[in-house]
Amino acid sequence: MTAQPTGGSLSGEIYPQSSPIGHSNCLSGPPAQSEAVKIHTVNPLADSRWDDLVGCHPRASVFHQSGWLRALARTYGYEPFVLTTSAEGPLQNGIAVCRVSSWITGTRLVSLPFSDHCEPLLDELNGLSQFTDELREECDLRRWRYVELRPLSAILEAKHGLHSNSSYWFHELDLRPSLETLFRGMHKDSVQRKIRRAEREGLSREAGCSERLLEEFYKLLLLTRKRHQLPPQPRIWFANLVECMKDKIQISVARSNGTPIGAMLTLRHRACVVYKYGCSDERLHNLGAMPFLFWKLIEESKALGAEQLDLGRSDIHNEGLITFKDRLGASRKRLTYYRHAETARGGAALQDSRAVRQFFSYLPEAVASAAGKVLYRHMG
Repeated sequence: MTAQPTGGSLSGEIYPQSSPIGHSNCLSGPPAQSEAVKIHTVNPLADSRWDDLVGCHPRASVFHQSGWLRALARTYGYEPFVLTTSAEGPLQNGIAVCRVSSWITGTRLVSLPFSDHCEPLLDELNGLSQFTDELREECDLRRWRYVELRPLSAILEAKHGLHSNSSYWFHELDLRPSLETLFRGMHKDSVQRKIRRAEREGLSREAGCSERLLEEFYKLLLLTRKRHQLPPQPRIWFANLVECMKDKIQISVARSNGTPIGAMLTLRHRACVVYKYGCSDERLHNLGAMPFLFWKLIEESKALGAEQLDLGRSDIHNEGLITFKDRLGASRKRLTYYRHAETARGGAALQDSRAVRQFFSYLPEAVASAAGKVLYRHMG
């Protein structure tokens, strides 16, 4: 496929208002034989129609928001674009994708980098094939490493020409029951007692998006990532999130006698609150900072009318994290990522390399942060 003189292509080099990149069958069902529907690309950072679709589509999440896409572009240089069959007028559908280019890990299309999940915003998933056909053709043509979709809904691999690549547990807590019911649904020893302990110890909570809260959060994040032998995300990523997500982001910090001992970063989309990042000082885990913060988040979210708490994905083998989320009373289901790859699947992800993990566990915090800024660009 070649770029049109006034349009763009899947490479993301140009962002037109509406640019055809191919053709296939109609989303709503088999079209008349003479009818062909083209797929177009639009720039979600410049085209307000994308925000309109995200604002009303039942499958949309915080990861579809233009603020999230803008933070990805600013921090890592990823090129976001949306595939749609809508040439003019309001967008009727769309799949958000980022082009990730790296001399270390190759070029690929991901929907979406650093996002736990990203549903195709279609009326029905049986219309997905026309999009995956185009993505697979473009991947093969340009010899990209792979195309990856991260839907919450399971899809038929053979029908859409994809294969399952990795699986996780996805946890979600229904916030519609009463606070009393939600509290009783938590594990008595691991959660309920720690919340009461935190309250007896006089832990305080401050929430907002101030520079001070961001700094306290990031210091705790560096401690936590080092403890887990993981590279820390660059500080600029969180600063960009605060700036781009505006009123859809919140940092909460728990303090003991004025000292920060636990923190979390949450996002919001309509009636859903998303827990995205959490960190703590291991030396003071006995004070129950994280269960305390989760309980305060639940109280606050219900007061604001939220109905779901998205607790994100957990690695299938991370029994500790899975158990903690289970004990908060959340339900879980399998979350599968799907790929089309030009070549056979490669080895472990860069961040999963044992050598890389050990390397980051020994680095001073300031050096680890700088190294993480370089590394994460290649990990999306």
